Amino acid sequence: MVSGNPCSVVIAVSGMPGSGKSTLARRLSEYFGLRLVSAGRMFRSLADQKGLTLSELTRVAEADPSIDRMVDGMTVEEASKGCVVVDAHIAGWILKDLALLKIYLAAPADVRVRRIAERDGKSYEEAFQEVKTREESECRRFKRYYGIDINDLSVFDLVINTAKFNADEAFEISKEAVNIAIKARAL
Repeated sequence: MVSGNPCSVVIAVSGMPGSGKSTLARRLSEYFGLRLVSAGRMFRSLADQKGLTLSELTRVAEADPSIDRMVDGMTVEEASKGCVVVDAHIAGWILKDLALLKIYLAAPADVRVRRIAERDGKSYEEAFQEVKTREESECRRFKRYYGIDINDLSVFDLVINTAKFNADEAFEISKEAVNIAIKARAL
C-alpha cells in the first residue's frame, strides 16, 4: 500500500506490444492498491464497439486522428485523478508531467512476437504480421499526432529489458523504484 497521499501517485508503464507492460501494470496496481487504466483495453473496447478487429481499427486510426486523441485523452484524464497505474504504449510521453515514475519495458521483437503468439493462440507468423503492422502504424501516428519519437526513451526514469529479467524480477525492480520515488517525493 502506498503511504502518504496515495491519490497523488501516478505510475506510467510503457513498452511495445508483448513487452510485459500489462502484466507489470496490473501487478503494481494490485501491490500498491492503485487503480489500473489500460489504453490498450480502451482501444480494444472501441474496436469491439465498432465491430472491428484490432488490426482494422489500427488502419482506421491511421486516417482518423480522433481515435488516438480520444483514447489518449481519456488516459490523461484518468491519470490526472491520481491513485493510478497507467498501462499504455505512450504513457511515459503523454504523462511525463503527471507521473511520479515512468517505466519502459523493452524486449527484442522475436521475444515479444513469441509471447503474443502464445498468449493469443496464434502462429508466430500471424503474430509477427500483426505486431509489425501495429508498431509501424503507431510509430507513424504518434510522431504525426504528438511529435513523439517512440525510440527516444529519455523521458523514462527506468528501462527494463524483459528478455533478461522475467515478470517477477521486473516487478521487484519496479516495486523498489516506486518505493524510492515515493520516499524521495516525501522529502
